[in-house]
Amino acid sequence: MNKSTITIDVDLNENRVPENIYWNASDSTIKQAQKAKAMMLAFWDGAEKTALRIDLWTKEMMVDEMADFFYQTLMTMADTYDRATQHKEVVDDMKKFAHDLYHKFREKQLKESKA
Repeated sequence: MNKSTITIDVDLNENRVPENIYWNASDSTIKQAQKAKAMMLAFWDGAEKTALRIDLWTKEMMVDEMADFFYQTLMTMADTYDRATQHKEVVDDMKKFAHDLYHKFREKQLKESKA
């Protein structure tokens, strides 16, 4: 059996707000830790039937980057759900929701920039 290790290091300031997020994976061809501005990590606890999550972002993460991050994450979650269930109609709904959310964000940004 092969084993892969993913390491996540988070530097916190005095208020325990993330300053830096670094990650690396033992199976990666890139040996040095990669920097990230945000992360979402979820585990499924089958015994408790509960999702356990860690969501972190640094103060450098801009609102427009967060919108892009959510859009891409929702789209990849839909792809994962598709591979796991083959429920195409639900996948289409998920992707439509992601598109609608992203467009609403862009419209809001445009209105705020004109104000």
